[in-house]
Amino acid sequence: MAKNSPKIRLVHVLLTGFNPFAGEPKNASWEVCKAVGKSKFPDHVRLHLLQVPTVFSEAIKVVTTAIDTLKPDIIICTGQAGGRFTMSIERVAININDASIPDNAGAQPLDLTINNKGPAAYFATLPIKEIVAAIRAEAVPAEVSNSAGTFVCNHLLYGVLHHLAIHKMSCQAGFIHLPFLTEQVLDKTDKPSLSQANMVAGIKAALKTAIIATLKSN
Repeated sequence: MAKNSPKIRLVHVLLTGFNPFAGEPKNASWEVCKAVGKSKFPDHVRLHLLQVPTVFSEAIKVVTTAIDTLKPDIIICTGQAGGRFTMSIERVAININDASIPDNAGAQPLDLTINNKGPAAYFATLPIKEIVAAIRAEAVPAEVSNSAGTFVCNHLLYGVLHHLAIHKMSCQAGFIHLPFLTEQVLDKTDKPSLSQANMVAGIKAALKTAIIATLKSN
């Protein structure tokens, strides 16, 4: 009699995107997250979606509360970076808030540290180069980015990585910046974009890569 196949452990994934900001009716990151959430995943994967407010004082709190509740194995936060040509997998978050525009609550911090007790920077713990390769294998442009900016996206990535560090939580975590959706640039002839279908394929490739890496590490 053939032996039963070993049971694959359950993997919890937290995928986040931001709400619209700067007068845009949509945020590419949340639109893509919602579409990814409608996809079929293996039985051993539990995908949790979370919309994050584009607000300095709230973004970290909302996501770290979800982390403490869900205890995810993988955290991928996404954000919109209008003007970028590719899906950008962020390597590092720096300990600074320096907003060129106000957030959705009207706050515009300039040259302020995110956490006075934290280090200057944290590196993402996702397998970033493997993710880039996996996204490109789907014929979607992707690259490693060495700057997540100094707005709420970098703020959130730093806050998540700091939370994981101080609580000694071992999980993969990182951030992916997305270009505008194609429909967002109909009146922005100078701005690059990607289709929602392409970015959904890219995020699914990133998730698959991170899931495989998690299962291999256990």
